[in-house]
Amino acid sequence: MGSTEQTTEILLCLSPVEVANLKEGINFFRNKSTGKDYILYKSKSRLRACKNVCKHQGGLFIKDIEDLAGRSVRCTKHNWKLDVSTMKYINPPESFCQDELVVEMDENNGLLLLELNPPNPWDSEPRSPEELDFGEVQITYLTHACMDLKLGDKRMVFDPWLMGPAFARGWWLLHEPPSDWLERLCQADLIYISHLHSDHLSYPTLKKLAGRRPDIPIYVGNTERPVFWNLNQSGVQLTNINVVPFGIWQQVDKNLRFMILMDGVHPEMDTCIIVEYKGHKILNTVDCTRPNGGRLPMKVALMMSDFAGGASGFPMTFSGGKFTEEWKAQFIKTERKKLLNYKAQLVKNLQPRIYCPFAGYFVESHPSDKYIKETNTKNDPNELNNLIKKNSDVITWTPRPGATLDLGRMLKDPTDSKGIIEPPEGTKIYKDSWDFEPYLEILNAAVGDEIFLHSSWIKEYFTWAGFKDYNLVVRMIETDEDFNPFPGGYDYLVDFLDLSFPKERPQREHPYEEIRSRVDVIRHVVKNGLLWDELYIGFQTRLQRDPDIYHHLFWNHFQIKLPLTPPNWRSFLMCCEQNGPGISQECKTT
Repeated sequence: MGSTEQTTEILLCLSPVEVANLKEGINFFRNKSTGKDYILYKSKSRLRACKNVCKHQGGLFIKDIEDLAGRSVRCTKHNWKLDVSTMKYINPPESFCQDELVVEMDENNGLLLLELNPPNPWDSEPRSPEELDFGEVQITYLTHACMDLKLGDKRMVFDPWLMGPAFARGWWLLHEPPSDWLERLCQADLIYISHLHSDHLSYPTLKKLAGRRPDIPIYVGNTERPVFWNLNQSGVQLTNINVVPFGIWQQVDKNLRFMILMDGVHPEMDTCIIVEYKGHKILNTVDCTRPNGGRLPMKVALMMSDFAGGASGFPMTFSGGKFTEEWKAQFIKTERKKLLNYKAQLVKNLQPRIYCPFAGYFVESHPSDKYIKETNTKNDPNELNNLIKKNSDVITWTPRPGATLDLGRMLKDPTDSKGIIEPPEGTKIYKDSWDFEPYLEILNAAVGDEIFLHSSWIKEYFTWAGFKDYNLVVRMIETDEDFNPFPGGYDYLVDFLDLSFPKERPQREHPYEEIRSRVDVIRHVVKNGLLWDELYIGFQTRLQRDPDIYHHLFWNHFQIKLPLTPPNWRSFLMCCEQNGPGISQECKTT
């Protein structure tokens, strides 16, 4: 199918008088008829403009009183800062650019703000909704972000994480999946995997599935970082992975099609999906921060999204400075509330017929993560649903493992007692035990690996990682379960300005970060060339930084941009053998 034609939309008109009254620096405007907000920056005769919407979570910008130069604005949600003179975000530094609008002057010296847009891609080849038979479209919740959709005579599954941990050993399933989950996966006609995080792309789950159906069709978006970049190393034999372009309908049969869309904040990694059956749309925004840049279809039959929060190493793994227990508790409480209100507002704006909060049902259940489990509180789905009900007529569904929603029944009569079939009485909903050992054994196997007998692995690894020319010094400390230095473990400095490994911190002014990592996880990550999300989102580190600044470029590199092929440790060990035995002591702790 060809791409859709781009159109021009006028967002704001200013009269010649308003243009003459523009002041140097930042000007805020609201289009009274649409209620949308805009920022114009004037520098002499030059004008730049953007929407007054923060790229992070859609917050409103206000004047930044700390900026004496009068060039930056501050988001009221999370204090992100935007330099409107460059359209670059300055907090977090060197992160995103704001999308600029086109500024056009008319013949009377009035001004037009224009946005160049492709039409909403889901509006291409529109289909009118047909009546659904009872039982024709059924959505069954399995666990976390995993839904099993029966769509006529086809079955589609979203994001199957049904066994084992995610993020090394940090996340475990909160819900007990239905006992027939493997049969359900084997019967699927297609599987959609939204992104590469291991609570969505679960190799333990897929390994089990591949043992029965290696050729099952799996669909992913064409992200910059391929979803299955690590497939060969994983040892999972899947033979039918389909990478599809964004915003193009994928036809499954005459009644069923789907479209994958990218995230506006993390387009290199995150995706979401619209599934349409007989004209009825199901929207799954998964973990996207700004799905499709904030433009989404209205009045879909069913919408599902994440809701819980708590899916980050910040701030629970941080210490020093402001990071007291009281500060963390207050921050988490405030953030959860913001997320709750944001999701409720999104649902109110989009007006789906039915809304389901999902993709937040995980728990830090390993005993060594007791502190995280007790302090990293998450939103309650029922609280969100009650908030939605207060502000709109949207029907809400808090899913339980094995519960099935019949879309035809619910659309016809939301009070139909058979519209949602709950799991049978006595069904186990929450897990009370987890099979830790097999997964911990895999991690522990890395600790004694031959690579780590040679301290030159440090230079080898960070040279492979390829991050440098950045003024940051990081101290890496291998630790035991309780984040105390691991006996005989490594404790070393990396100076990313010239990618050197000094014995002491350099004399020049430099930001400094200390990262303590559990030895089994950091060595597993290093050995296999994995992304640092295993460490950071998995709560396997403890961090201190001076000054307290988020180094976006550094973390973004190690969380997204590491090379796609792992380090060549075989060649490294051969080189070590040629140079003679012996362990260098220079990086060892005493």
